[in-house]
Amino acid sequence: MRDTDAESVHMGEGRYGPYQVVVRSASSTFMVDEPFGTGGLGSGPTPFDLLSASLGSCSLLTMRCYATEREWPLERLVVRVSHGRPALASKDRFLKEIHMVGALTAVQVHALLDVAMRCPVHLTMARGSDIETRLIQGTDMLDTAIGRGTHMRLMKEACENRGVSDDRTTR
Repeated sequence: MRDTDAESVHMGEGRYGPYQVVVRSASSTFMVDEPFGTGGLGSGPTPFDLLSASLGSCSLLTMRCYATEREWPLERLVVRVSHGRPALASKDRFLKEIHMVGALTAVQVHALLDVAMRCPVHLTMARGSDIETRLIQGTDMLDTAIGRGTHMRLMKEACENRGVSDDRTTR
């Protein structure tokens, strides 16, 4: 991957607590931290919270996009993601629970569940990733975050009809 093709998020230490991190993406700035009782200030979600939130929010957004493009009567979506790993060497387990409200047919519900499992973050986590780590010297680290709309592009791709029944007539 060329650096010019990638999106990036910039992180730096926060000012107020030993585990506080300031995260800047192309669209927002927020804190990551550990809970108050574990040495952090509780000023933001933990890294595992963010991983679970990425999985759940990507699934929700992809299902919403899919239903909206087909004009399906999906009124509301709620997703809860639970994460567990008993030890550092153990494999992570994520449970994604989805609640749909609306006059959906069984075919539509099945299609939405299918597209939730094709969302970009679900596929990233299920397939695994190659991770490279580099040490940057001096002032070579740019204090910027780059967004290229990659998630939206991949989410739309996941919504394309790929063998999933597309019942546009049911509204």
